[in-house]
Amino acid sequence: MMFKPKIIDTLKNYTRAQFYKDVIAGIIVGIVALPLAIAFAIASGVSPEKGLFTAIIAGFVISALGGSRVQIGGPTGAFIVIVYGIVQQFGVNGLVIATFIAGIILIIMGVAKLGNIIKFIPHPLIVGFTTGIAVIIFSSQMKDLFGLKMGNVPSDFLNKWIVYSDNIFSINFYAVIIGAATLVIIQLWPRVTHKIPGSLIAILATTLVVYFFKLPVETIGSRFGSVPSSLPHPVIPGISWATIQQLIKPAFTIALLGGIESLLSAVVADGMMGGNHRSNTELIAQGIANICSSVFGGIPATGAIARTATNIKNGGRTPIAGITHAIVLFAILVFVGKWAAMIPMATLAGILIIVAYNMSEWQNFISILKISKSDAAVLVTTFLLTVLIDLTVAIEIGMILAAFLFMREMMKTSSVEQLSYSADNQDGDLKKYNLPKGVDIFEINGPLFFGAAYKFKDAMKEIGEPAKVLIIRMKNVPVIDATGIQVLKDVNKDIKTNGTKLVITEVSSEQVMMELKKARLVFQIGKANFTDTLEKSIQRSKEILSLKS
Repeated sequence: MMFKPKIIDTLKNYTRAQFYKDVIAGIIVGIVALPLAIAFAIASGVSPEKGLFTAIIAGFVISALGGSRVQIGGPTGAFIVIVYGIVQQFGVNGLVIATFIAGIILIIMGVAKLGNIIKFIPHPLIVGFTTGIAVIIFSSQMKDLFGLKMGNVPSDFLNKWIVYSDNIFSINFYAVIIGAATLVIIQLWPRVTHKIPGSLIAILATTLVVYFFKLPVETIGSRFGSVPSSLPHPVIPGISWATIQQLIKPAFTIALLGGIESLLSAVVADGMMGGNHRSNTELIAQGIANICSSVFGGIPATGAIARTATNIKNGGRTPIAGITHAIVLFAILVFVGKWAAMIPMATLAGILIIVAYNMSEWQNFISILKISKSDAAVLVTTFLLTVLIDLTVAIEIGMILAAFLFMREMMKTSSVEQLSYSADNQDGDLKKYNLPKGVDIFEINGPLFFGAAYKFKDAMKEIGEPAKVLIIRMKNVPVIDATGIQVLKDVNKDIKTNGTKLVITEVSSEQVMMELKKARLVFQIGKANFTDTLEKSIQRSKEILSLKS
């Protein structure tokens, strides 16, 4: 079945003990998600409550309808760069529409059974843009971390640092102290307990210090005003053909990144607890969640790896934990949401710097640089394009570069060699087959596709005096494409002018034989000229020679 939420299976034999564990895990994850939802929203260029709306609405939908038992959904750091750019260019309304369209795209991806899309995304590319996003998140927090008195932070990476340097003398040292204290608390608090997140303790401690000592630092309230204590009324965004044309590219980027991150998170979760997620169901649920999030004025959502891992570590094993996490966030919004206005911006900057560090994957980045030049090229190119140009461009060019480099490696594995009497091959000396004069044997090794077909053409050109029979051995050809088929057709056509007969032997791949039949090459060359062993092909060549004589 294409769409079958995991909650259907997990509740069949549900126990009271597991319910208790799920609720406790959901409460803990809800507390962990609170500061992150607010911080991600602000860093994305929207008001803080939109992060909470997203975590509540999308988080509930992803858990209730998703294909993973333990996936926790909501806003994530990976979307910050995309969302900030969309808001700067198209405004908040443009973001809502782009998120709505992205939800539809995700549903289409799930219906089209593209749940295995992650398998086609090279690991160096994922690490490249993830590390790039981490660098951008880090650089975007310098204004709030140092309390710089300046306007909006530019979206361009280099311009950010130029503006920072121009305003370096406006540093607010109280903000620096608050930000530094946040970093220290988050790093050291796990030594006390893992049950309560250090980010929450940092928020409580720094907010109280700022409030009681009246420190002159910017807060959520001073920048955005009060935080509402309820969900907004749902509003379906107005979408026209003109807006679709304008926003389809950012919407596709949101959908692609959301799909990749949600499936990555599901795979990580499966590895942690030995589960098996339903990828297509997960994509459909992610699509529905993003549509619902946009209807309530939220931002893009996806599976959150860190929060999902926290859920598993605290005993969550069914979607009830994720649903509980959404309910906890809703209760916080209703009862204590108004107090969020007192949180210092420097505190949120410190939290996001920790988030950026955790998602940077710098260890993987360094290890990939040491593996191969091709992987390093994809990694560095994607990283630099993400940081300096645009995430969409980075993914597009990264995929193209990875494909070309992969084809180059595949070309290296392909070879064409002429077998002779002195050839030392796996069948032994060809003399034992009593190979007659006027017969040439060529062996193709590796895939015969458009990237390697030129090797076969070049080998054919090196033939001196035209043979009367040309045997092509394809024992080690696992796959053939249209270009490879055309090359064989051209060879058959060319040698016919010299009166040479073509014999194909040892086609071991069913795919290759099927393609040869569909291209009518078996008919053109003659079924009798296709043999299953080298010995039979030589015997066939003797028959051809006897007929010619």
